[in-house]
Amino acid sequence: MAVKSVSIRIEEEMLEKLAYVADYEGRSVNSHVLVLVRENIKRFETEHGVIEGTIKPDVNVKPPRKS
Repeated sequence: MAVKSVSIRIEEEMLEKLAYVADYEGRSVNSHVLVLVRENIKRFETEHGVIEGTIKPDVNVKPPRKS
């Protein structure tokens, strides 16, 4: 599975709040964003049907650690 990077523009205050929530949940901001993306895909597929592809939204798509 190839892991891709995405860059987003986000207001500083929103990023700070996101970091606060991520820290509260015991996650990094990146990991928390992945959780939110998976939840959104799962909710969409529940309402509209499965989107074609092999990866399911409940799969942990955390990149492997560098050696």
